[in-house]
Amino acid sequence: MTEVFLQVFIYLCAAVVTVPLAKRLGLGSVLGYLIAGVIIGPVTGLVGQETNTIQHFAEFGVVMMLFLVGLELEPAALWQMRHRLVGLGGCQLLLTTLIIGAIAYYMGLPWNQALAIGLIFSLSSTAIVLQTFHEKSLGQTEGGRSAFSVLLFQDIAVIPMLAVLPLLALDGNNMAVASTVSDAIGDDISLVAQLPHWAAAVVILAAIVGLVMAGHYLSRPLLRYVAEARLREAFTATALMLVVGIAVLMSLVGLSPALGTFLAGVVMANSEFRHELEADIEPFKGLLLGLFFITVGAEINFHILMNQWPQIIALTLGLMLIKGVVLFGLASVFGVCRSHGWLLTLSLAQAGEFGFVMLNYASNYKLFAHDLSQLLSMVVALSMFLTPALFIVFDRAVKPRYFRKDSRADDEEIDARGPVIIAGVGRFGQVINRLLMANQVPTVVLDYAASQVDRLRKVGVRSYFGDASRPELLHRAGIEEASLLVIAIDDRHEALQLVSHCKRHYPQLILLVRAFDRAHGYELKEAGADAIVSETYLSALSLGGEALKYMGFHPFRVEQLKKQLSGIEEEHFDTLFDKLHKSLDVSDIADEDRQRFLQFEEKLLSAMQRDRLDHHSNSERGWTPPPKGYLHELQIN
Repeated sequence: MTEVFLQVFIYLCAAVVTVPLAKRLGLGSVLGYLIAGVIIGPVTGLVGQETNTIQHFAEFGVVMMLFLVGLELEPAALWQMRHRLVGLGGCQLLLTTLIIGAIAYYMGLPWNQALAIGLIFSLSSTAIVLQTFHEKSLGQTEGGRSAFSVLLFQDIAVIPMLAVLPLLALDGNNMAVASTVSDAIGDDISLVAQLPHWAAAVVILAAIVGLVMAGHYLSRPLLRYVAEARLREAFTATALMLVVGIAVLMSLVGLSPALGTFLAGVVMANSEFRHELEADIEPFKGLLLGLFFITVGAEINFHILMNQWPQIIALTLGLMLIKGVVLFGLASVFGVCRSHGWLLTLSLAQAGEFGFVMLNYASNYKLFAHDLSQLLSMVVALSMFLTPALFIVFDRAVKPRYFRKDSRADDEEIDARGPVIIAGVGRFGQVINRLLMANQVPTVVLDYAASQVDRLRKVGVRSYFGDASRPELLHRAGIEEASLLVIAIDDRHEALQLVSHCKRHYPQLILLVRAFDRAHGYELKEAGADAIVSETYLSALSLGGEALKYMGFHPFRVEQLKKQLSGIEEEHFDTLFDKLHKSLDVSDIADEDRQRFLQFEEKLLSAMQRDRLDHHSNSERGWTPPPKGYLHELQIN
């Protein structure tokens, strides 16, 4: 038991040290996990043979991730993406398999090994790509949706691939050997292992239909029953039970657990318990995925890498180049243009985590020699390791280039004009838009979430799909004639970039911006924002006021206290900003900031304890008018 705790401590320490550092350097959490694995594995040797076992357990994070993806994807949305799912995903898989297989055959490998290598290398990393999309808010872009379509088709294709690999291992002297999907998966317990092919197909079909029916009709009563107990841990246990149970069912019938949980997530996407399920499963998914990435880094065999580094590096770069060329060509054919095509290309150019699984199965069936399997595993691991670097290239080279070009042909025409343009209409921007519309102030709404735009149009809101950070889109939205721009987009870097652009080119425009935190507020004010509001400040202030009312404070006194707090907060913000503006370094004012914070707390305490009659305010009324009918009631009494 002590050894287990020690190993857990090593993994956690590696993640805690490297991941925040990687995030601060702009490398992303995935690369941080991979570096952590390299440090505790091949570099220091703190972990050893148990890494492979841990990786099988950590792969369950991919299963949870696809369940969460399914919860976000309604069946109607899945049907809308069917053309790219089959067309783009199918063409990518077929072309990549044929090209890589042909090259392997030309290099002297037997046709069955060459085809198997093509199949294995045609897959991409669902875990790395979707996790990075989530961190960088790229999932709702055109390139992100196209990449997801390809990944989903690949995950579906893993099932027949696992059935084909044992068949490729058959030689001419052993053609009587039969194989099923369950043989390929290699589970100890299987419902279809001893069944004929037609019976196995019936069982698999019944399992899928049963899963869909249970998700639609039984999940709600079950979750409602558990929710009525009002025990958070019970609901968390139920969420885990659903995911684990679905994974077990899929494994018993020889299907991919990841595919099964994704299907269940899609079925339950319309459930009122969707958000609670997401909140309960998200922490487990994050930890297991992080553990999976660490094991990938820890499995890099430096001994093989040092002995065969020219061959491994050449194969890795060749693989990524071939997949990149195929993806970029298909992006052009399917109309995924400009930066979106580059995002599709760079995000899927690696091999995937299922490559390790398929290499394992192929080795068990003696399709590959041990040395060749080790070499191919190194190529898969190294390509996954290089993937975060490709996202950095996209962020720092591709994306700014297309931002400057100010061109995107697939944006729709914006025929509406208004004095106010709202960039981003999520839960924050919606409130602003509703308030303005209710007071007959015309607005033009821009958002990058197509589903959100469609919903707003159905209720009569003039909303348009597009990236509000692009100057060309702002021009077509009438930025020159507008008086006010409200920036409520979810990307803090793009918000800052948009403020700088508008302040430089439209100095007469008033900029109201949503800030994520105090540091972001300083950056926005430095860039020229006219008014800045933290996304949580006013709601927290309002709820704090309600708390005072329930504690017996008079409503008028509560409003006075809230106003005093806001005034002191604003004064504190301006003072620190002036100091920061002069030093241009947050670390330079750290100590002084702490002292000013203590002074701020003392001033706030003094203001809260001061009665309003002692110091009348010039900005608010000193009395409350009596209610209607007050004199009449007084005469009666």
